[in-house]
Amino acid sequence: MTEEFERKQERRDPIEVRVGATLRERDVTVAVAESCTGGLIGSLLTDVAGSSDYFDRSVVTYSYDSKRELLAVSRETLDAHGAVSEPVAREMARAVCDTAGTTWGVATTGVAGPDGGTDETPVGTVYVGISNAAPWGTKASKTTAERYVFEKPETRTEFKDRFARQALSDLLARLQNEQ
Repeated sequence: MTEEFERKQERRDPIEVRVGATLRERDVTVAVAESCTGGLIGSLLTDVAGSSDYFDRSVVTYSYDSKRELLAVSRETLDAHGAVSEPVAREMARAVCDTAGTTWGVATTGVAGPDGGTDETPVGTVYVGISNAAPWGTKASKTTAERYVFEKPETRTEFKDRFARQALSDLLARLQNEQ
């Protein structure tokens, strides 16, 4: 395929289709730990026919307790940084990747509003964690987390959609960079 064709295709295909095609092409798998997106990332991924080839699970861990019980996010990390933080997004992504036994893990934690924001963490803030499990002994596994702040006046549903699509975009970028 030519580069121009590939760029046009990228503009036409939704992010979940591009992510799915890349996961399938690389023969790798993904699991998702979602807080503020409430299962939307898993829903988007499974909207694509054949997603069972690469999608393992989505765990919705909305509360502090569920983050600790299902993902072993440490009490110390939650106490020190709060649920909406880069360290928590990292722990969530790493844990879902490891517990599911997948190649990739994706996590979201944020504030979709309309309430709950602060000056430091306003409504529209999301942290996206991406983790990959490299082969044993290579020491090449890597977990990243990025902070994004989307501006108002969006609805809660629009924030969740933007958060989920940002997470898929981050996953696609990592997939393309880790060839």
